[in-house]
Amino acid sequence: MGVLADFLKTKRETCGLTQIEVAKKLGYSSPQFISNWERSLSTPPMNKLKRLGELYNVTGDEIFEVLLQETLRKVEDDLTRKFYGRSKKSS
Repeated sequence: MGVLADFLKTKRETCGLTQIEVAKKLGYSSPQFISNWERSLSTPPMNKLKRLGELYNVTGDEIFEVLLQETLRKVEDDLTRKFYGRSKKSS
């Protein structure tokens, strides 16, 4: 899993919220969006990330740092794959 996915799942569980509860608070009719974010299948839109911070009692700075780590990891993996023809995991 990705850094952001792990972070989101851990913070949701720490707050004692279910995926369906979070989905409803964000205006979604299905918890599938939350599940996809927590499995690194997609990334929440920026405005939803800020709202998640409020729901999970984390600062904007904390979410920003996690998002930055996730972005850097993805860029590094992409560059490694393009430059070396393989992912970083197999190095």
